[in-house]
Amino acid sequence: MRIARRYIASEIYRSSAVVLLALLGLFSFFSLIEELDRLGPTLSLASLLYLQLLNVPTQLYELLPIGLLIGAILALAGLAQRNELVILRVSGVSGLKLLANLWLITLPLMLGAFVLSEYITPRAEIQASESSLELLGKAGGGRLNSGYWFKETENPDQTRLINITHLRGKANVEQVYVYELDAEQQLRSYIQAESGEFQPNHLLLKNVQRSTIDPAALNALEAGTTPVGAIVHLEQLPELDLETNLSAERLLVRVLTPERMAINDLIDYIGYLEANQQQTDRQTVALWRKIAYPFTLLVMITIAAPISFMQTRHGGVGSKIFIGILLGVGFFMANQLALNLGMLTNWQPWLTALLPSIFALIVALAALLVLENAHRWAYRFKREN
Repeated sequence: MRIARRYIASEIYRSSAVVLLALLGLFSFFSLIEELDRLGPTLSLASLLYLQLLNVPTQLYELLPIGLLIGAILALAGLAQRNELVILRVSGVSGLKLLANLWLITLPLMLGAFVLSEYITPRAEIQASESSLELLGKAGGGRLNSGYWFKETENPDQTRLINITHLRGKANVEQVYVYELDAEQQLRSYIQAESGEFQPNHLLLKNVQRSTIDPAALNALEAGTTPVGAIVHLEQLPELDLETNLSAERLLVRVLTPERMAINDLIDYIGYLEANQQQTDRQTVALWRKIAYPFTLLVMITIAAPISFMQTRHGGVGSKIFIGILLGVGFFMANQLALNLGMLTNWQPWLTALLPSIFALIVALAALLVLENAHRWAYRFKREN
């Protein structure tokens, strides 16, 4: 069985690679066509191709499950058409045993999917976001055109909003703006710095201008009287050490949408949001989806098995591939529907993330069992009647 497993693995890997290359080429081509109208003095064709290259890991991350599904169906249907699966079945290999071997074949792909999800995609998307802002004037991922925004609630009497416009290197930032609010959410001070450098539990700001609003002046304005002193006090400081829970690592993960963050970074960011009394529903669901992502490949190979084992006559391979595409698109739509319904109806995060995969796995296993025992059940039915 080891030789047969290696042969089936080579067929599935080759077919899946061809399908993924075709899908990547197709989606990249359409994305390139969509961005061609941006070519001009500020954006050359080489820069546009560079941006498209940075988007390839993200596209591969999204297309890998459906690519494996179609590739596995294509490979297994070809084996069935050449009667090679029939030879295995006649030699005593049951459908469930063959499925177990397909799961073993998928393990290296799951490891590759984990590396892609945890290391390659986050770094590529960070670079793509920064390059898109520099070349196109718009940001991608979790970055706004005004920069990165963070909210910190140090105590009930003070709230701080931090706006960082540019990230230069891992720990250096430029154009930093800090808004400090009181318990009534009224602005008390405004800090503007040309640059900053993250240090453990601190942000060292350089070339700082701080504007502090006089509380007595605010009270006078509220009472409708003339303030005695200046309303705002201005200070020019060469450096200002700002104590903050924000770190360079948390700033980096803020560039990404939650689904693109690494698991460790996502856990740390959820803790940061909870400490500052911010909602974490989306991030928690994204965490469960990230954990479940490699196992989605097992679901795809399980779906491919009963489709490929179906006995069809001429033209069967094309019909199986068509069914696989429909199932892949349907699985993607079910994932998005479950995400939206879960967020709207406050489902448990694990249920929102895992429900489509669990349902698809149960249906695929049931279909495989039906195909495995259909002749036995039909024979028993005839004997009893």
